[in-house]
Amino acid sequence: MSEAASSSSAPPKPPSASSSKPNDRAVEDIERLLSREATAFQRELEVERILKAFKLNPYEVLDITEEATPEEIKKKYRQLSLFIHPDKAPHPRAPEAFDLLKKAESELSDKTKREELDAVINQARAILLKTHGLPPNTRDDDVRVKSLSPPWKQQFLAKAKEMLIDEEVRRRKAIKMNLANEGLEARKKEEEVNAKKRKAEEEARWEETREERVGSWRSFAAGSKKKKKTKVTLLG
Repeated sequence: MSEAASSSSAPPKPPSASSSKPNDRAVEDIERLLSREATAFQRELEVERILKAFKLNPYEVLDITEEATPEEIKKKYRQLSLFIHPDKAPHPRAPEAFDLLKKAESELSDKTKREELDAVINQARAILLKTHGLPPNTRDDDVRVKSLSPPWKQQFLAKAKEMLIDEEVRRRKAIKMNLANEGLEARKKEEEVNAKKRKAEEEARWEETREERVGSWRSFAAGSKKKKKTKVTLLG
């Protein structure tokens, strides 16, 4: 067999390591680019979720359950705040979503506010369970709850929203009434102060004109005495 024939039948040599590296780098660059785009898209989705969440329910804003511990709440807040931070998220309303997260975490970290919130939410849960003929201690993972339609979570969030709105309306009315009462009290005090001021001014004017009044009286009295001393002579 000739040398030419033997060379043509030889298997092709695998590409050298140096020739495959540029292709590998190109693939890695594409993967990194796609990963960044996917992450940016996920950030925008999370911003949209926060903006659409019911603002009076911080659990919904943070996307966390009512059973979450203070440590879990702080951890979730840190994760979300870093994920949708305005410096990282391209969404134009990222700053607004960031502020909503901060407000939700602050409310849940306040013991009194969280207790008030939980009271309303637990009441909503109890009412909804009663509507479906279920005991108030029925858990979310109960088969009867899972079989509900629309889904339990959807119904529960809607009921909680309804009751939280009612509570907020009552709270605002109470604040408005308190402000009105405070305004009425302030007006009463102002009227009292003005009345005292007018009285003081009248007394001051009275004292200022005292000498004038006394002088007038003396002149009048002196004139009266002269008239009494003058006798009328009768003719005849």
